[in-house]
Amino acid sequence: MGMFDPVLLRTFLAVVQTRNFTQAGRRLGVRQSTVSQQIRRLEAAAGRPLFARDTHSVVLTTDGAALVPLADSILSAHQRAEHYFAAAELRGRVRFGASEDFVLTRLPEILRNFRSSHPHVDLELTVGLSGVLHELYDRHELDLVFAKRPAGETRGQLVWREPLAWIGGDAPGPDPGSPVPLIVYPPPSITRARAMEVLERHGRRWRVTCTSGSLSGVRAAAVAGLGVTAHARSLVPPGLRVLPAQHRLPDLGDVEFVLLGGTDEGGPVTALRTALLAAGDRLHRPL
Repeated sequence: MGMFDPVLLRTFLAVVQTRNFTQAGRRLGVRQSTVSQQIRRLEAAAGRPLFARDTHSVVLTTDGAALVPLADSILSAHQRAEHYFAAAELRGRVRFGASEDFVLTRLPEILRNFRSSHPHVDLELTVGLSGVLHELYDRHELDLVFAKRPAGETRGQLVWREPLAWIGGDAPGPDPGSPVPLIVYPPPSITRARAMEVLERHGRRWRVTCTSGSLSGVRAAAVAGLGVTAHARSLVPPGLRVLPAQHRLPDLGDVEFVLLGGTDEGGPVTALRTALLAAGDRLHRPL
């Protein structure tokens, strides 16, 4: 760091204030010989004498006097940098709710990277249906929610929008003349409500063949050929597929993924919110 080494500058200012190498050493907790050595190093780096010494006194040279305000400024900036990065070591707790369909696909990588960057933040993860997560947030039981937004709502920050799709296993799709066999989440599931509303609007009969509160249960039923389900197109679970157009199922429209919460002014909730938004930008084109 040359002549701007904070250790040398602190020693220099201690000598300026005490006008005595021995007293400067006592103030800094080092020996007088160490003070002399550090001042010589600083003068060598500057290429000019900073003190005029005799047997009775230590007096600043013109160059030494010019260095005093510069040293003050450098040490002040150094201290501000130390304080800033010490404060950046986030601590605290985040009660985070994430929708089922996101957890089995993208979320583990995002949370793993967040924990690596902020090891002292405690994450309490709640996985559930989007509608339930919205209710928990409204009851102040969650700090941050990443979930689908109900149709017609404007709350939350939109992260991305994409089509819903009819998905199923490898079994043949539903017969156009028969009721559509539905695999659904229980209310207040957003995809359940959308699937039923769209089928009703298009005059298609339907029947519920399986209800499950978890994506793993929905997936197992679909793999077993019990029916079809509505799901975000980019988050289709392994072993399932988007049904081809030949099945003539009505268009489900788009679904919006949003973030609710994250207003702790630079705290751990805001940090996780920022990480999720950055991941959304990487996974989908900006809206």
